[in-house]
Parts: sequence; C-alpha cells; structure tokens
Amino acid sequence: MGFGGYGKNSLCDSSLGFSLSPPYSPYPVSHLLSDYQFELPGDRIALQPAHPRDSARLLVVNRADKSLTHARFSGLGKWIGPEDLLLLNNTRVIPARLSAEQGSVEILLTEETSPRHWLAIGKPGKKLKPGARLVLDAVEPGHPPVTVEVLKTLPDAQRVIRFHSDVCLEDYGRLPLPPYILQARARHHLPEYVPDDSREYQTVYAEKQGSVAAPTAGLHFTPELLAGFNHAFVTLHVGLGTFRPVKVPDITQHEMHGERYSIPAGIAERAASARRVVAVGTTVCRVVETAPKLQPGGGLTTKLIYPPYTFRRTDALITNFHLPGSTLLMLVAAFTGLELQRKAYDEAVREGYRFYSYGDAMLVV
Repeated sequence: MGFGGYGKNSLCDSSLGFSLSPPYSPYPVSHLLSDYQFELPGDRIALQPAHPRDSARLLVVNRADKSLTHARFSGLGKWIGPEDLLLLNNTRVIPARLSAEQGSVEILLTEETSPRHWLAIGKPGKKLKPGARLVLDAVEPGHPPVTVEVLKTLPDAQRVIRFHSDVCLEDYGRLPLPPYILQARARHHLPEYVPDDSREYQTVYAEKQGSVAAPTAGLHFTPELLAGFNHAFVTLHVGLGTFRPVKVPDITQHEMHGERYSIPAGIAERAASARRVVAVGTTVCRVVETAPKLQPGGGLTTKLIYPPYTFRRTDALITNFHLPGSTLLMLVAAFTGLELQRKAYDEAVREGYRFYSYGDAMLVV
C-alpha cells in the first residue's frame, strides 16, 4: 500500500535512496522514528506481482521460539488450519489517480464526502489553490471535458474538490499504484502502467468500492487457495491514514487520519468459535483491534498501533514487507516485538525477498 510523493518526507522518499538510519536504539521498545528505518537495495522493490499470485515467497516468523522459516504462499495451509479463521479486507481500489491540464497537475482522490465532492491531495500545490478550476485528462480520447474545482485547503495538504458534473472515474482515472513502483519502473525504462495492473492491483475477492490503495497482503490469494480456508470478510477503505508518512521523531505524536470500516453480522460468532483469528493485512488488524468484540456495524478508525501494544483480537498476522518508517511497519513491530521484526527484515533483505505492494509475504504466528 502507499501513495507517497506529495511533499517532503513522503514514504516513497525513504524507499528510493537507501534510507540510511542512525544506530538502532539499544532498547527492545522504541518510539523513535529512526528505529523504524532500514536500508533496502533498490532492486528489491517488486515491480510486478508473482505469477501465479500464490507463488510468492513466504517468511514464517514464530514469536514463541523466534525462528524464521522460508516457504511459498501456496503452502500457507501448513500453518493455518480449518479451526482458524482468516479475516480479509474486501475493499476494492478505485481509479483515484487523476491528471488534469494536459498532465501538468496530478490529483489523488482520498474519500468521497458527498455526491461530486471529494477529499484529495495533489501536486503542484500552486495549481490547487481554492478557486482553481481544472479540466481533467481522459484516459482515452473521446470523453467529454470534465471540470474539477478546488473549494478549500485543509491540513496536511488536503483539498476539498468538487466535480462540476457526474463523472465515471474509469474514464478519467487510473488505479493509484504507489509512486515507488512507478518511479522504479521508470528507472528500468518500463511502462508506467501495464494492462494487467487493473487486475493485479486488486485482490481476487475485492468487492466494496472505496480504497485508494490495495490491501496488499491479500494479493497473494488465488480463488482456489482461499477456498481451502475458513474465512470471512471485513471492510476498511484504505485512505490517507494508512499511507500518510510519519514526520515526527516521536512516533507516538503521529496523528492518523480516519478510515472507514465495517463489520458484517456473524463475524463475532465465527471468531469466538475459532482457535485463532488470523488478520490478513494490517488493515484487517486495525479493524479487529478497533472493534475487538466484532459486533456488526462500522465507523471511523484512527487507531495507530506501535510497540508496546497488547493485541486483543489478532492471534496471527499475514502481511507484506513494508516501507521504512511507515505506520504499517510499526504495527508489525508491535506484533512481533521490535527485535524480531528487525531480525525478520534483515533475513528478508539478505535472502532476496521482494518488498512492498507487489512483493512477498510474511506470516507471523
């Protein structure tokens, strides 16, 4: 997940230039942002997903004995049994990346607040001042002009924008692949987008429209693999809260933007009868830790999880390898312990695992 690139200290900044961090804190629990940085060779950023999806590598991290085991995602059933409940995020990524004025302006929609009204971020900021009216670029020729107006600015460089007419986003937007993928592809002289992205940057069970980044831990499932597990779905629409970079030295001072989630009926009963609740992705983990009773309903979560944290409902976690300094990495460190998280990431770098949205996976038991 992640859509950095708007302003200084974005998440993608740390992924592109080998994030050189100061010496680690000697303490097993740290709230220093610098202790969540690590060095990553640029060629470890996955530019395309594994084919087939479940052929991705899987690093199994055992919290009890601190062991690391190398496997393939297709062998997940060795560690997850029929008595466990997999919880997955069935959000669907919308084509939220827009361009305007013949490519001179880039806009990322983050949340629809009312018909035709959206929260958004974009660049360059000087062209996104209140009152600005911009004509969107169509993905393909032949679509009528659509004008978007900037109504006001909000903290963290957010804008409130309004479409002057109804718009089919598929005609004007692309899926918001993270900038570190787009920039890495450019460095390798590859196309920015390939036709398969529209399918591969969605989970096979994506259903509820509303995310601006994929819940990437779920990208490794094929329909056949998923059918072999006891599983259920919750929804969290990934927005600014998940991918907004941490800019404060003390991570406890970082403020999460709210993201909408929902839990359907019956999840609480199924979780109660399961041996373990296995969260597929940090987004699912945040949902079940926000509402650990898993009663039907929903709301807005601003939950930020970092060490130390006592998990109330998550018993095991499937996740990708995340960007340095990100809130996702901090959640993983809270689940594994900071030292074991570092050990796992050092092993993954050493063994050539593929990182970030299209990369390999980790199972923490």
